[in-house]
Formats: sequence, structure tokens, C-alpha cells
Amino acid sequence: MREAGRRSDERALIAHCRAGFEREATADLAAMAEAAGTTIAADAPEGRGFVVARTAYWHTARWPSVLQHSAPMFVRSLFVGDGPHALFDAGDPRTRPDRVAPLLALIAAEGTRDPERVYDDVRLETADTNDGKSLSPILRALGSPLIDTLRADGALAADDNGPARLHLHVLLADGGHAYVGASEAPWASAWTMGIPRLRMPRNAPSRSTSKLAEAIVTFLGERESELLRPGMRAVDLGAAPGGWTWQLARRGLRVTAVDNGPLKGDVADDPLVTHLRVDGLTYRPRRPVDWMVCDIAAPPSRVATMVAQWMSEGLARQAIFNLKLPMKKRYDEAVRCRSIIATALARAGIACTLALKQLYHDREEITGYCARRSR
Repeated sequence: MREAGRRSDERALIAHCRAGFEREATADLAAMAEAAGTTIAADAPEGRGFVVARTAYWHTARWPSVLQHSAPMFVRSLFVGDGPHALFDAGDPRTRPDRVAPLLALIAAEGTRDPERVYDDVRLETADTNDGKSLSPILRALGSPLIDTLRADGALAADDNGPARLHLHVLLADGGHAYVGASEAPWASAWTMGIPRLRMPRNAPSRSTSKLAEAIVTFLGERESELLRPGMRAVDLGAAPGGWTWQLARRGLRVTAVDNGPLKGDVADDPLVTHLRVDGLTYRPRRPVDWMVCDIAAPPSRVATMVAQWMSEGLARQAIFNLKLPMKKRYDEAVRCRSIIATALARAGIACTLALKQLYHDREEITGYCARRSR
């Protein structure tokens, strides 16, 4: 571990991911490094919840460009920095654990790379694990002293009401060690640790509704009201018990819910919902719809092939879908499914937006978004 207040000139990519998916997040970072013309050495213990990838070569302008065009699938949030830094001498019983002063020194050292840098906000983070959550009281205690001092020193914007573009990250690895760095829009995550704070709706028929809610805010962002408008027509494949259908109907879309199983709760009697008890994998609409969503428990390549058919045949303009990944070779399977869809659309001469990402509410799966574009 590095001494308190000291830093290295090497740059590292610190990436949050779902615990247990460190290998897949590392593969994401390796692919990005290859696109940037370099390699990485990864520190990625299984179950830690984040990966530290040190680059053989760092190019300040090239990496942001790579991040925009080679978006990672299993990385939730990413910042550039260094660490882990020891905040105090844990071996000396006389040492009082003052974390604020060492962190301020590390932040000041980070700022020497750009003396004019002013952060828009501070993200105090831990790993999304049980050990990480146990550090929450320390984060709460650090918040006000760090923010007040940084604002007084002019390193943090005084007005926090505007959109944040430059984020300062402080990631506590444990009670005595931290990583410090920064991320910048448009490739920075919209949320601390890449986790949107969504409440489970009281009237939704299943917890799976949160997966579609997160997918909507992740992939559509500020365009949600434009792309999901009342009166649009949607098909929900594998709809039962209705969590995804509920998300669409509450926005005013007319939904055909396709599943042999029953719908539950209010959505079962919603006048905007038509329930068809047929196989979602083989169903096709009589005329094109605005949206197709799918959360069917089927082999991921089969779902990817179905999505490719819907989009290449013009049956839907946009789609959000889940791919249930196998226990082994999860990254390879995600890449394979992405290729199935992209190749089919390219052969059909269709321009599209295609993104795959493991969301916070996903487990052994990954969520995809596909949208046809006008040439």
C-alpha cells in the first residue's frame, strides 16, 4: 500500500461492477485498452466488487474517445485515478484515524494534473458488497468536512444545482485505504457507483419491474418522454406476471402482453393491456409496433436471434431485452449475442443503435437496447 498522502504517476482505471463479475469487467477494460492501443494489468479479486486496471500507456484524450465508442458491458461506473493509498498507520495503536487530512492531500495531488480543475460534485464510494456497505458510517462522517473544505479552497463548484460534468471520486477500499480520481461526462456514470436510486413501485406486480425501469433511465435518459409516449404500441414478450407491462402501461403505452402464464395485480385489468396466452418466442405482431420488450428465460443466443429478426424485419422500432447468461464464459456469450444482432442488422442494411449492459437490478443476466436509426 502507498503511504498516506502520496500518489503515483501511473494512471489506473477503477471500475465498479457486480460482485462476482470482476473477470467480465476486466475483459471489458482489456477490450477498451486494445482499442486505445495499449494493454492493462488488472487487480481483480473475485467478489470484491471493483477492478483496478493499470495501463501500460496512458493517453489523456484517447481513452475518453474509446469509452464513447467501445462502451463496457459489465462495468457500472468508471473513473481514472490511483491507489490504494494508506490513510493512516493502522499498525500504530497511538495513531488516531484522521482520514480527512490525508484525503484532502490526495485530492490536492490529483488536482495538480490540471491546476484549473474545478469538480462539480464529490462521489464518496465503497464496493457494492456487504463489506463495502459496512463502511457507510465512515462515508457519512467524511462528507461534510471534505465538501466544505474543497468548496472553501475553490476545488469544488459552489453551485451544486447544475448538471455535474466533472466528478471527484473517493473510493474506500476498507477503513484505512482509498482510491482517488475523477470522471468526466459524457462517459462518466450518471449515478454514484453506477447505481440509480429507484424505488420499488407499490402497485407493480413483480420486482422485475425495476429492471425495465433502470433500463429506461440508463438507455433513454433525457429522451424518455420523447421515446416512450402515450399512445405508442408495445409488445411485452414473456410478460407474466406483468412487471414490465406495468412500466409501459403506466406511461400510457398500449401493450400486448404475451405469455402463457397469468398477469397479476392492476395490470391484469388495465384497459391499455391485451393479454395473449401464446409462446413469446414465436409470437409476431400483425403490424409493426413502436416497442418490443422481452424478459424470457431462454438461451441467450435464441433471444438475441429473435431480437435480430424483430428489428431487421421492421416489426419494432426499438427493443429492450434481457439475456440470461450461462455460468461459464459469460463475457464470450454476451459478445456472441451482440454479434448476432449487429450482424443481422448489417446484412439487412439497417442502421441501429445497439448497447448491452449489466444493470444494477440484473443478476446472472445482461440487458440490451436496440433502436433502428434513419440513414
